[in-house]
Amino acid sequence: MKWRRVTIAFFLGMLLSYGVGGVVLGEPVSAQTVEELKAQIADREARLGEIEREIAEFEAALQEVGAERSTLEAAIRALELERRKISADIQYTEGLITNTDLEISKLTIEINSTLRDIGENRDAIAEIIRTIDEIDDETMVEILLTNEHLSDFWTQLDDLDTIRNAVGEQVRQLQALQANLENNRAEESEKREDLVDLKDQYNGQRQVLVNNKAEKDQLLTATKNEESEYQRLLGEKKAAREQLLAEVQAIEQELQFILDPSSIPTPGTSVFRWPLDNNIITQRFGYTKFALSGAYGGSRHNGMDLGTPSGSKLYATLSGTVRDVGNTDIVPGCYSWGKWILLDHPNGLSSLYAHLSYIGVTRGQSVRTGDVIGYTGNTGYSTGPHLHWTLYVTDAVQVRQFNEFKSVTSCGAAKSPFAAVEGYLDPLDYLPPL
Repeated sequence: MKWRRVTIAFFLGMLLSYGVGGVVLGEPVSAQTVEELKAQIADREARLGEIEREIAEFEAALQEVGAERSTLEAAIRALELERRKISADIQYTEGLITNTDLEISKLTIEINSTLRDIGENRDAIAEIIRTIDEIDDETMVEILLTNEHLSDFWTQLDDLDTIRNAVGEQVRQLQALQANLENNRAEESEKREDLVDLKDQYNGQRQVLVNNKAEKDQLLTATKNEESEYQRLLGEKKAAREQLLAEVQAIEQELQFILDPSSIPTPGTSVFRWPLDNNIITQRFGYTKFALSGAYGGSRHNGMDLGTPSGSKLYATLSGTVRDVGNTDIVPGCYSWGKWILLDHPNGLSSLYAHLSYIGVTRGQSVRTGDVIGYTGNTGYSTGPHLHWTLYVTDAVQVRQFNEFKSVTSCGAAKSPFAAVEGYLDPLDYLPPL
């Protein structure tokens, strides 16, 4: 009959309009918006490349200045370079935040477009399948009798086969749309997590910049911009530090601990990752040349120093829990760790990160390997910006206030990790080669 030929032709046209063998295209406006967002992302990525080069130049300049701040002029110059470098870091993070926002917007448009296409395809396929079911209810004889010419009969059968094949192809394309939707949703979720991390990073870098200005202002106020006053303060600071070292050594010699080697990883196993992006060892663990010069009152260096500008990202070297955080600078004249973080790891080891400019974690917080937990700095007793990293046996280290061990001390109520001498380990024994 004529109506059947019209119906079949209609649904063939419908399938072709949805693009048999291809996916449904979104609305032109959405497609155009996606292209505009892609262009904006590309432009901003080019700008990020420029900022990266600026940061590299500042880092090179800081390497030339060196960590040692032996003169007031050198100290002020280094602080100014650090300020400019940190400002560039902030610009870079702002750019990443903007780009991530744009990428989320692009993915949202693509997700909505795909959802619309999936809905329309499903409706069309459902309608066509219902029509095929109605036609299939007729016997071959009935179909033959309803056609005036035999050629019409064969044409109708061919059309039905075409529709069935087209529907099968369209179902496959619908599955492809569903897979694309899931991929976009997963990517969008990942970008939103990245955005949270970037905003935390931005806040941390802003605080590092505030600390940089405060350090410069404090230095100029304390020295009255006079080199002689700067040298006098350095001398006083060194003498106070030597006294504190003697106090700490006396405390830790009284602490008792017997190491069970089976309770910790075997030395030589790379259980930790490096804590910085650029790891430059300036002093190793043990009786280094600097330690033998009497820098630690005859004791060994109890950790490892990594030279790095203030404001460098500090990564958790292994998953674990934040045992505690602290800042010995809250007590004037306490020339110790400055801002520090102590992590307990599930393998029986604990790690200390000291002289930080910013602490990005809190006591009891769980962290994963590679999480940003803070930013390096020059707090506490430090001749220049660097990261001090100490590795302890977890059972050997305890966090206490200085005045819990000694009533008269320059550090008073400031808290710090303390451990028996046997509780210290060489970080290099548990790190991969650089």
